[in-house]
Amino acid sequence: MLRWPGNVLHFLWLVLVVIACGLLYGLARLGIFLFVWGPRRQRALAHLRGWILRQSMTALGASFIKLGQVMSTRPDLFEPEIIAQLRRLQDKLPPFGFGKVKATIETELGKPLTELFSDFEERPIAAASVAQVHRAHLKDGREVAVKVLRPGVRRQVDRDRAILLGFARILTVMPSWRLNDPVGHTKHFVDAIYDQTDLRIEAENYTRFRHNFAGKADVLFPEVYPELSGERILTMQFVRGTKVDALPTDRSPEWKAKLAQTVRMSMFKMCFGDGFVHADMHPGNMVVQDDGTLIIFDAGLAKLLHEDVLIQFIDMTKCLAMGTPDDLVQHLKRFHTYLGTIDWEALRVEVEAFAIKFRKKDVAKLEYGELIGEMFAIGRKYHVHPVTDMMLVFVALITAQGIGKMLEPEHNVFGAVAQFLMPILMKRNEHIPLTAEARAARAPAS
Repeated sequence: MLRWPGNVLHFLWLVLVVIACGLLYGLARLGIFLFVWGPRRQRALAHLRGWILRQSMTALGASFIKLGQVMSTRPDLFEPEIIAQLRRLQDKLPPFGFGKVKATIETELGKPLTELFSDFEERPIAAASVAQVHRAHLKDGREVAVKVLRPGVRRQVDRDRAILLGFARILTVMPSWRLNDPVGHTKHFVDAIYDQTDLRIEAENYTRFRHNFAGKADVLFPEVYPELSGERILTMQFVRGTKVDALPTDRSPEWKAKLAQTVRMSMFKMCFGDGFVHADMHPGNMVVQDDGTLIIFDAGLAKLLHEDVLIQFIDMTKCLAMGTPDDLVQHLKRFHTYLGTIDWEALRVEVEAFAIKFRKKDVAKLEYGELIGEMFAIGRKYHVHPVTDMMLVFVALITAQGIGKMLEPEHNVFGAVAQFLMPILMKRNEHIPLTAEARAARAPAS
């Protein structure tokens, strides 16, 4: 009987899914062209592309689900409708057996499980595409969370990376696609997934965050136990609290406003002060204790901003929060890469209309995510490409703003960003715009 190698079967399944989804997309696209007219047509097509992507990635399994989640952090590359679909990807998978958990821990740490922990719950409290988490107690009674990598997940990611990079290289045959650097973007996506299959990286991230926030009593990161951690095992302090998006309704507006301030200031500190950013800080990765202490976890996706990127990010944020249209165009010319010849005057006209639109909105209607989304839509139109590392940080800021808006709807996040940036700009001797927003931000510091 003929037995196909696993890699060949996986490749054939991938090809089958691509063909099936391609046929479905073609039929649905034809229907849209026949029955949908005007501006709704483009939105419908984008929604369809996002839905097809989500369905195909779900069918292809863990690596592609994780890939879709990483892709959802790139509004510079994908339309809002596609991003919305990719954000709906869930990587909850059936847990793998306790026998494999035990074998992985004992192989990684070199001791029997009973010598390492006083008790260890066999049923995981969470199971995702890369790892699952078990509750346990150390010999001294401390409660811990033990994250265990899925068996074979790194090999699977390696295999999928080779296939995806192969497809990306095929796309470079077309000059129009080559300009968008499909190989570079694909490598960015798969490298982000690959890093999450080495739990030593996440342990290092926790250690760095704990050091950076050592003086902040209202923000905590779980403590890691390095003697019980390794490439496939991460043992850390078990944290208890309420998810930020599931708070009791009886919390006072003042309590929520203080928590919103803590979330915002934590993100500002990461982005502008430390240059080391938790790039997956959504409500599911944060809990709050009764005294208002914010605990942040799941630090596998984090980014260290080198000085040149940090300067670009500070300058771009300054332009958004308190700059003029000319400031933003000058920023694009100075820092960003662009494809072909750019009509800078036409770009400036669109940027000015964009700035007027958002500056006229009421505080309660200002949305950082909407602003960033429209800005990147203009960028896509004129083929201006931001630095990839900046994108991760913008997405993190959008997420933090969304949480803050949920807790404190009337807060002006642009004013808060400007106030936080002002002393940093002055310390770095950077240009400060001559705008009302800049004057208002400077006032508290004077």
